Amino acid sequence: MGVCEELTGESGEGMRWVGENEKENDYQNEGRRWKGTFDAGPRQSENSITPMKTSISRLARFGLAFSMVAALATTTHAAFGGWKDLFDGKTLAGWRASEHPEAFKVAEGAIVADGDRAHLFYVGEDGKAEFENFELEVEVKTMAHANSGVFFHTAWQDEGWPAAGFEVQVNNSQKPFEVGQATGNNAYRENKKTGSLYGVRNVYRAMARDGEWFTMKIKVQRPRVQTWVNDVLVTDYIEPANELPEKAPALNRLGKGTFALQCHDPHSKVFYRKVRVKKLPDGVAKDVKQPEWNEQDVRLYAMGKENVPIVDLHTHLKGDLTLEKALAVSRATGMGLGIATNGGQGFPIQNDAAALAFLETMKGQPVFLALQAEGREWMKMFTPEAYSKFDYIFTDAMTWTNKAGKRLRLWIPEESEIGDDPEAFMEELVEQTVKIIETEPIDIYVNPLFLPDSLAAKAKELWTIQRMQRIVAALAKHRVAVEINARYKIPSEEFVRLAKSAGVKFTIGTNNTMASDWGNWAYPVEIAKKTGLEWRDFWVPGHEASRAQRLVAEKK
Repeated sequence: MGVCEELTGESGEGMRWVGENEKENDYQNEGRRWKGTFDAGPRQSENSITPMKTSISRLARFGLAFSMVAALATTTHAAFGGWKDLFDGKTLAGWRASEHPEAFKVAEGAIVADGDRAHLFYVGEDGKAEFENFELEVEVKTMAHANSGVFFHTAWQDEGWPAAGFEVQVNNSQKPFEVGQATGNNAYRENKKTGSLYGVRNVYRAMARDGEWFTMKIKVQRPRVQTWVNDVLVTDYIEPANELPEKAPALNRLGKGTFALQCHDPHSKVFYRKVRVKKLPDGVAKDVKQPEWNEQDVRLYAMGKENVPIVDLHTHLKGDLTLEKALAVSRATGMGLGIATNGGQGFPIQNDAAALAFLETMKGQPVFLALQAEGREWMKMFTPEAYSKFDYIFTDAMTWTNKAGKRLRLWIPEESEIGDDPEAFMEELVEQTVKIIETEPIDIYVNPLFLPDSLAAKAKELWTIQRMQRIVAALAKHRVAVEINARYKIPSEEFVRLAKSAGVKFTIGTNNTMASDWGNWAYPVEIAKKTGLEWRDFWVPGHEASRAQRLVAEKK
């Protein structure tokens, strides 16, 4: 589900969060505001990086053990007794539709949502249906670009988006749509995909396809909510123990209520069948520890609710950071994942076969997959047909050959030959960066404005406005996003403001070498707040073809 209206300011002093029950137009209500690896790993200098606090240890306060989460991610629900069908396959008995009842009908053994906005509430035989802890299973089929949702712990409303409870999103491919009055900047792109606990724990990669039946499962055992799409665990939310700050967006609390199916709009046709529920014992599970959300947790929640795609698109499975550990932290924090493998000269991924083998090992995982293109030789090592199969490609300007013919690797002091004239080096670095952006089919420029250790202390002086503007102009012209890097804490706030004013999009990334330097996104969160970045300013894979995919399509 998704309709939105921009917030009125930054999330700092003077910002006013719009309250839960304030309704400013027919589209808006709270919760609808923003309806053995192949990797050689990233690079690091021994001296330039201060180790960042790890989020891995934070799993203890989120009450998650890696082994437990890994088991949940790879197994399906056990067969329990006590299942009850909520839909008889023939009629809407036990259900009651709001606002536009004609939007729901039964056809071919399924409930069909097709029409103006409406919600179909389950009221039961006595009109008093109520559920606290439960497992709900439903089969869903979305038609092209449809948006819908399954609500729980909700309550009857005559009209509008349900304010009580939570929504599990149904949306595989919805295109941007107009919201409110035409202003030239009112197209809303819904970033939350099927299986999202809407605005609380979002899924950014579509795990199901339009036109095909898929299963969706919801399990609530207070204080925990888990959702599966086609038996893949996509969200695992544990309600925080503490109250959120006054200026934070409202967070509904788990309680009791009923279910509702959504008809989002006349362009969203969705089928539901085999809707069944199993009640679980009431009360709060004593073996689940509720986390205390800190400032970063609250801000990530706020960004996700504002439809900002909070995804670390520069995550490496290196050292002790396994996929299972990364997914556990992702589910605990709400930060989505883009898993990148390094491909190029001197790295294990050096040809099509290795690249495709990496993709095969990650098949079916709820993450985006990226190729980190290393060096300037990479385009000769892989075919477009192979590298276009990645969700996106990124690179940096840390490896290139200078005018003297020496191949530089700027993160290694012994291989970052600067020469006697830093200004001349900077001019060549800018030239190389612009050339990379112009000629290589990348989607993100990462590690932006990185300088060797010997020059890092003079970064502010060396990165002049003119030099930054040349890079910004190339990014804008070729529709390449720029990473806000959590580990290196680059680029500068000044560069972000320049890029934003030029219409350049942004992503979040880390470029980690192990678990201990991954999981702290304080710098991207801070920069986004200081510069007023909103969801429109961020790029996320999946809403359009990648640059490489467009290149392949043009050649056909």
